[in-house]
Order: sequence, then structure tokens, then C-alpha cells
Amino acid sequence: MSIPGLIQWQDTPQGRYILDWEQTKMDAAVADVFGFNALQLGLPQQDYLRSNRIPMRSILGNTPGTQLHCDFTQLPIASQSVDLVVLPHVLEFYPDPHQILREVERVLIPEGQLFILGFNPLSLWGLRQQLPGCPGDFPWNGQYLSILRLKDWLKLLNFELDRGAFGAYAPPCKTQKWLHRWRFMELAGDRWWGFAGSVYMIRAIKRVHGMRLITPNWRTRKLGAKALTTIARKENLDG
Repeated sequence: MSIPGLIQWQDTPQGRYILDWEQTKMDAAVADVFGFNALQLGLPQQDYLRSNRIPMRSILGNTPGTQLHCDFTQLPIASQSVDLVVLPHVLEFYPDPHQILREVERVLIPEGQLFILGFNPLSLWGLRQQLPGCPGDFPWNGQYLSILRLKDWLKLLNFELDRGAFGAYAPPCKTQKWLHRWRFMELAGDRWWGFAGSVYMIRAIKRVHGMRLITPNWRTRKLGAKALTTIARKENLDG
């Protein structure tokens, strides 16, 4: 299912204002995430994985531009096979966000990374959504999720919230002229009310309790040679 009104909105000054901030943040955030498989669910018009160096990068969804058509609540992906997942405005605009997160947890490897982009209800944009006369089209027709609510959901799925960022502090103006006039709020927002950006990006890491990562043994002792010797002796006794 596509998000009604998204394609039209992303080409407006308001849409470019939001998407440009998100693209800049995601370019920096995923550049140093390594692995073998990375997924972006939805919004194929924005390639949030473009700066990542993972060899297999795919955009999933059911709209033109996606590489694999599927339902986000039933991902056709093997369990624990993905290193990185990006959810751009999926949880607040698609049905059953809990199931989507459960599917993401299933396909991610231990220590896999999840990035979520969403509209912040504790912002001027969130306030606009609650006022009478607010339009019913995108981006006002979603269920905005606060960072605290997302943190609770992620904790239940054994995700650890690692870091995040807020941005786009200007009011939801429709024209480039007025968005430019409010640019002074970007610096003021970062300094004085950092939690009130209209959108956020958060990173979460999938933790597996009781798991211990095994790292290579860089000591100079030749433990491998001893192990091979033991196996050779057993084979001689059997002969």
C-alpha cells in the first residue's frame, strides 16, 4: 500500500525542505555501517542508502521504483540475514507498525542497525496537525509517534536506542520564500529547543541477551597447530 499524497508532496517546497534534511543526515549516518545486506522499506524516490557501502542494497515496497514488492508486515526475507534496515516514515503512515517492527527485528542479525525517520508530534508540525482545519492529506494524515513511545516499542523487541537527531525547525510553510525567512530557527532550534524539530532520525541496535561476540585471536601462540595435532593423533589410533 502506498502513502496517499506522498509523491505530490515530496516535490513541493515543504517536501524538499524535510527530505533534504533527512537525506543529509542519513548520508552521514549510514556511510560507515558495514555488512552484506541492507534494506530500505518504502519511499523509493529517496535513496537513503546511497552513501552506504554494503554490496546488497535493496528498496522494498509495493510502488513503482521498488526492487522487491512485498507487504512490510510479512517480509520475504530470511531471519537474521540483514545488517541494516531503514524505515522512512513507515511506522506513522502504514497499518500495524508493531508488526512491521517485529518483522524488522526478525530479519536483522544480532547487532544489526535500524534507522527510523519520522515526524515529531512535539513540534510546530505536530501542533499544526492537532489544530482545527488541518488538511487531511500528507503529511497530516499520519499517526505521529514520539521518541518516548518508539523507545518503549523498541525496548520490548530488544533494541537499544543508540543515538538520534532532530531537525527542520521552521513552521510548516508552503512556499520557499517563507521557509527561507524562518531559516534562523535552525540554529536557534538546535541550541534552545533541540527536541522540537519537525522530524527526527533515530538509530537502534538489535541486542541479543547472552550473546558474546567472538573476535580473532591475535596472540602469537600457534594454538591452531596444537588443535590439528590432536586430531591427527586420534586418526592414527583409529587406524
